[in-house]
Amino acid sequence: MTDVTSSSDFPDRETLLSMSGLEFMQAVKLGTMPRPPISRVLNFILSDVSDGQTIFSGTPKFEHCNPTGTLHGGWYGTVLDSCMACAVMTKVPRGSVYTTLEYKINIVLSIPIGMQVRARGWIQHVGRSTGVAAGEIRGFEDDKVYATGSTTCIIMKISKSS
Repeated sequence: MTDVTSSSDFPDRETLLSMSGLEFMQAVKLGTMPRPPISRVLNFILSDVSDGQTIFSGTPKFEHCNPTGTLHGGWYGTVLDSCMACAVMTKVPRGSVYTTLEYKINIVLSIPIGMQVRARGWIQHVGRSTGVAAGEIRGFEDDKVYATGSTTCIIMKISKSS
């Protein structure tokens, strides 16, 4: 698995636009495309990708605590945003890009620091210009739902002159 350590490590625009979103996500999983630095910082990885679905695995660390000593809500949000938006990305055609327009999370249970979880995102709708997905974080060992989420992403066709 390769990591981005500087801005020059990101794939260039031509490379990005030459691949479908599913091809790109599969390349990240295989390690032929670098994983984003946020996944290293927050200790999660892409563990599975298929058409319309992604699964990330992660383990929150002490460094991810809020001032009260529990897992910061931003960790839940980032992991859910990643799995849900990347599920939408699997439907993005060559020559297009996407980004999150909005997302919402519901924290159901506090994830203990050091507990391994999986975050699954799946599409609910993908059209020409928008994609909608849902997601959840579950414990590996107990299979309990710790958080749920939903997202809307915008899909943009990039013209050759842009």
